[in-house]
Amino acid sequence: MIATQQLYQLGQSLWLDNITRPLLTSGTLQRYIDQFSITGLTSNPTIFDHAIGRSSAYDAAIREKLRHGESPEALFFELALEDLMQAADLFRPIYDRTTGVDGWVSLEVSPLLAHNASQTVASAKELSARAKRPNLFIKIPGTREGLPAIEESIFAGIPVNITLLFSREQYAAAADAYLRGVERRIAAGLNPNVASVASMFVSRWDASVAGRIPPGLRNQLGIAVAKSVYREYCSLLISDRWRRACNFGARPQRLLWASTGTKDPTASDVLYVAALAAPFTVNTMPEATLKAFADHGQIESALSSNNDVQDALARFAESGIEIDALGAQLQDEGAKSFVESWVDLMDVIASKCSEIKRTA
Repeated sequence: MIATQQLYQLGQSLWLDNITRPLLTSGTLQRYIDQFSITGLTSNPTIFDHAIGRSSAYDAAIREKLRHGESPEALFFELALEDLMQAADLFRPIYDRTTGVDGWVSLEVSPLLAHNASQTVASAKELSARAKRPNLFIKIPGTREGLPAIEESIFAGIPVNITLLFSREQYAAAADAYLRGVERRIAAGLNPNVASVASMFVSRWDASVAGRIPPGLRNQLGIAVAKSVYREYCSLLISDRWRRACNFGARPQRLLWASTGTKDPTASDVLYVAALAAPFTVNTMPEATLKAFADHGQIESALSSNNDVQDALARFAESGIEIDALGAQLQDEGAKSFVESWVDLMDVIASKCSEIKRTA
């Protein structure tokens, strides 16, 4: 049994952090499902930027849609929904078999709506309705401005992937927003079983402190922070508040490890996957990381809900790293990066449209 299958047997879901049209049409994604135990996938503007801009795979579809005179944003969502609907159908047997626990795909709302909760909710409703797939998550950032949109979307019955979480405090706030939406559904007599994952970004912590810490602490901060988030997650799952919601039919939100590709070329290419093996969690990993873990990954032990990370975090504090402030900075930088990727994506699509029109 290869390592990815062992990880799945442990109880952790493996999702692919990538989607392209050739990945779907070539049968590669189906092969990953069959061979590597992949049970879902995530997408973001950067992934689509690379997929659309660096190949001709979408040119025919763009040419066809140009006849309707659509804007780059409208055209993008059509292309993205086509890909994700096809991927959702591939994962539908897993979704059905696990009664909705697994088998999900994710689509992000426009990052330009980050400061407008009402428009974010409206966009989430529209995209969810257009997809007509029960196993589609709408990605909403877990920023201060995003929290009301998360609560409202859950109350509206829309499955949400809460993205851009970096710290224990940010995770707790996002989980609270999700649970408020669930509790409002209970109070309104609605079905509270609305799925969600909370996506904790890991590797960016270590990239942000590279060169600022002693060599002995390299590539340890992301894992230490992730372990602190995992403790918070496990505590929440056994809280009276969650048990009450579950008694009314709610299903606990799952914790998802994101940004698990190793950025330091001197470190193990499966560092974060091996360190964050844990039941009832998700690890969404880049294609290269997935293949590497299938090839030579090893699982030494699963995370414990009682893991002690205070000493590790204290060593970073002694080295001058203000973890709370850095977590806020990483989330702010991540939100800005999403906007930049979105603008680049719109430029790529506009450029493709111009090129196609010239050669028509």
